[in-house]
Amino acid sequence: MARMADDDDKTSQRTGKTDVVVLGPPTADGAGVHVLRARDERIEAGELRALEEGRPITGEVLSLAPRKDHPRVYDVKESYSPNAPGAPPPRTKGPAQVATQAYRDNWDEVFARRPRNAGLN
Repeated sequence: MARMADDDDKTSQRTGKTDVVVLGPPTADGAGVHVLRARDERIEAGELRALEEGRPITGEVLSLAPRKDHPRVYDVKESYSPNAPGAPPPRTKGPAQVATQAYRDNWDEVFARRPRNAGLN
């Protein structure tokens, strides 16, 4: 039985790239689910967890679209990847730069010694 290809299927067939996630059992803490991900002709194992406000992002941010015929198979759209091309390179070691050029230009105005007024008290 042949099935009609969707627009997403046609796009992935033209580019030759697939990105699919298969859901597995829940994680030990119950806050996520184990997954297998097939992309760029390789298989990866990982965990899928919900984003939480105030918590750091560890890994990638994904959007999943369920497939009609398979309830545990999802097409993946990657929203954020820490290793994405075009992402800013990691900063070098050392303290953060907190002084701007405007701060440096106005240093004397802010911190210059002012003459003492001997006429007071």
